[in-house]
Amino acid sequence: MEQLQSWLDAASGYVWGVPLIVILVGTGIFLTVRNRLVQLRGFKHSFELISGKFDRPEHEGEISHFQALSAALSATIGTGNITGVATAIAIGGPGALFWMWVTAVFGMAVKYTSCTLAVMYRRIDPDGHVRGGPMYFIELGLGKRWKFLAVLFAFFTAVAALGIGNMVQANSVADGLVDFFGIKGTEAGMSTRWIIGIFIAIMVGLVIIGGIKRIGQVASKLVPFMCAVYVVSALIILAIAYDKVIPAFGLVFESAFNPVSASGGFAGATVMMIIQQGVRRGLFSNESGLGSAPMAHAAAKVKEPVREGLVAMIGPFVDTLVICTMTGLVIIVSGQWNSGLNGTPLSSAAFDTILPGWGSHMVSFGLVLFAYSTIISWSYYGEKGIEYLLGRPAVLPYKIVYLIFIPLGAALKLGVVWSFADICNGLMALPNLIALIGLSGVVAVATKKYFKEYREGFHHN
Repeated sequence: MEQLQSWLDAASGYVWGVPLIVILVGTGIFLTVRNRLVQLRGFKHSFELISGKFDRPEHEGEISHFQALSAALSATIGTGNITGVATAIAIGGPGALFWMWVTAVFGMAVKYTSCTLAVMYRRIDPDGHVRGGPMYFIELGLGKRWKFLAVLFAFFTAVAALGIGNMVQANSVADGLVDFFGIKGTEAGMSTRWIIGIFIAIMVGLVIIGGIKRIGQVASKLVPFMCAVYVVSALIILAIAYDKVIPAFGLVFESAFNPVSASGGFAGATVMMIIQQGVRRGLFSNESGLGSAPMAHAAAKVKEPVREGLVAMIGPFVDTLVICTMTGLVIIVSGQWNSGLNGTPLSSAAFDTILPGWGSHMVSFGLVLFAYSTIISWSYYGEKGIEYLLGRPAVLPYKIVYLIFIPLGAALKLGVVWSFADICNGLMALPNLIALIGLSGVVAVATKKYFKEYREGFHHN
């Protein structure tokens, strides 16, 4: 196992080197400029669209704007918001939170572009079944000669779903709960991990058997509830420690560009380590650039592709600028960031420091809800990858394999699972980013046309 961990760490470091970070952030900056700050221009209109004001039942698709956003948020709001933020700060220091914000701001433009393209190039079967996502806009938008990129993306997605959307989530839930019960590292703890994994698999199976319509229905109820519970809990804690909030922001900005020296249980971090951790965990959390969300948004009932792009870009805002910030601030104001703890135990200790006895319960509850919702939605992404590669008959066998991987993820060591997920993350991003840059002109033209019509009053169609 140690040799496997060493190999995976090396591979993860190579995949997540400086080139990919530059490409990810650079693509976000490029698309922000190309679409003339669409994050700001379209922000208010995005919420009008989510409200259902422009929904039309006659439009093709399987789910509403709100259900599509909920399904996508269901996938992105996961353990990355609790465990991932804690890992980033534990390794990179408070400054890592700043770089998570950077990925979110520019990630909004990436998410907007990718989900606009997903609706432009989706294919709808005679029975109403939607086929959409990067593999389709790569093949149909860039042309047949680029189909190998579409195949690669579909393959990486099917594999990544088993890691980022499945094993990591189950592992973090199991890790947090056995730590909460005080049986981590014991024989009883290992048995409990398997039991937790099997229970999660059963609960996930009950939902994913119904496809995207069922996932959208469940997500549209679960996501608002779990976001409200977690954010309110964090705000209560920050209100109690209100005098430390402003200094915490100061520490984030100060250490974003300066090496963080060793203190307490913190080993110290270089500027490159701070940036790497922030960007890596930021992407893991909001998935901007991965190409996952377009598969959910392609299923939306919408005629105008730009509208779905505008709905989609709210994802990184909610996920990273709101929820990850809540977790990060609690960890920093609690003073636990340099305690030597990492992952879920760090988040639990931070919440418990300010709200003894209740804090860890909040984290455990949030973790279970976040992970469960992510596992549900990522099963859809994985099956879309398999569907593109092998056709619709292959979807059911994939769902069975997906469910089997849940208890396996719950029982494996955290390091192995996280490294595996990081590698799959990076490999998914590359084909998608190439397509986004290649098709950016198509989106820029559509964006200009839509906003012109919107200003002239034709936006009720």
